[in-house]
Amino acid sequence: MNAPARAAIVDIGSNSVRLVVFGGPPRAPATLFNEKLMAGLGRGVTGGGRLAPDAVAMALGGLARFAALLRLMQPASVQVVATAAVRDAANGEEFLEAVRALGLPAEMLSGDGEAVAAGYGVIAAIPDARGLVADMGGGSLELVRVEAGQVHQRVSLPFGVIPVNAIRAQGRGLLRKALRKALKDLDWLAEVADQPLYLVGGGWRTLARVHMQRTGWPLSVIGQYGFAPDDARWLKTDVREAGPARLAAIPGVSAARAAQLADGSALLAALAGQVQPSRIIISPFGLREGLLYQQLDANTRQADPLVEGVAHAVSGQIPDPTYPDALLRWSDGAFPAEPDALRRLRHAACLIAGTGWAASPDFRVVEGEDMALHGNWIGVDAPGRAMIAMALHVGLGGDPDAPPPILLQLAGRDELARARSWGLALRLAQRLGGGAPQALAEVPLNLTADGALVLTVKRGDAALIDANCERRLNRLALALDRQARIES
Repeated sequence: MNAPARAAIVDIGSNSVRLVVFGGPPRAPATLFNEKLMAGLGRGVTGGGRLAPDAVAMALGGLARFAALLRLMQPASVQVVATAAVRDAANGEEFLEAVRALGLPAEMLSGDGEAVAAGYGVIAAIPDARGLVADMGGGSLELVRVEAGQVHQRVSLPFGVIPVNAIRAQGRGLLRKALRKALKDLDWLAEVADQPLYLVGGGWRTLARVHMQRTGWPLSVIGQYGFAPDDARWLKTDVREAGPARLAAIPGVSAARAAQLADGSALLAALAGQVQPSRIIISPFGLREGLLYQQLDANTRQADPLVEGVAHAVSGQIPDPTYPDALLRWSDGAFPAEPDALRRLRHAACLIAGTGWAASPDFRVVEGEDMALHGNWIGVDAPGRAMIAMALHVGLGGDPDAPPPILLQLAGRDELARARSWGLALRLAQRLGGGAPQALAEVPLNLTADGALVLTVKRGDAALIDANCERRLNRLALALDRQARIES
């Protein structure tokens, strides 16, 4: 099988210069290489509005390395974009010419283009996103309204972490006043009131790490991590009182990011106070992934990123690649009216369950749970990961009545009960078909009008049904509050 084409993006930001090389399926790109240099182009702008020579020299040195790496890697596509610092500098175009001389096809990304890319980055990772996207970079803050898979109104404002630091240095309360003034005429913000606020940018992802640590959150996955808007206020206070040195001791918090958390947390508290979101959610994707998403055709955009990502990860580990889809269709008989939002989680569980043979029998359950909880998936939040893990815990042989404690912290009991029934269906399927898709087609499972869960077996296959099959069918029926029946 041919490997998916790799795509490279060089992001020349106000804080950092970064090279990211993506691989995997187009709808669920995975980071294969990620290197950044904290060049500080935004902080190096002189009084005359020019990029400072030392910052330029550092940035160009890092970009020369990136150019050499790209010549060796030979990705299928390369995009090189510069954002606020270069855009606003008097010598920005001169700097870009120097970048192009290195062999990098550099272009200036407008504030609107930056906002659009950030918005589509969130949509790429969270297809049903509906609310306000806030992308905090080093030099600017992009606000974007997203709904129904589209980017709508947007604006680019000078509230990146660097100008925020300068505003706050002038006195208390000035940031709130400046932000309130900047947002005053944006009438469309009323449309996102009481909707989620999706945060984009490394500074805010780092802030979420602090929130995780302070609240004892048990899952380290940052994508789609969320918290209540009111938490932004105490988080601001907590960051100020902790100081950069103590913050840098938190796993996942670098010293460079720790030094900027006070400004980032102050901006978040002010923004949340102004827009009044229903919840604050961290997006795993942003500008770079949004640039990739904009290149996709309409059909590829419609693909489910969770299913695409899991399917790519497990390809080559499943003896019969048609089995997961056959298992999904067979289990549909027990869950005929299940919403798409839940069926896709069951689909992911079916895909991962097909790899169980590759693990030692003593570790199949643990490895299945771990893949569900910690896999590099997008398009799924913590409760969804927990549901997939619960289905695999049961389906791969774990005790259906003793879920791992972490799952009880991540998902509600009703969600885990549904996932438990998925796992019971997986166990029954394994007993009936032994991993063969054609075998499942011979023993369909259905809910009937009289409320029974019926397994249909041809007369010639009657010997297939042993006591274990009957027990597993009965247990599944009990979980669904149905009566089990076997028909020929």
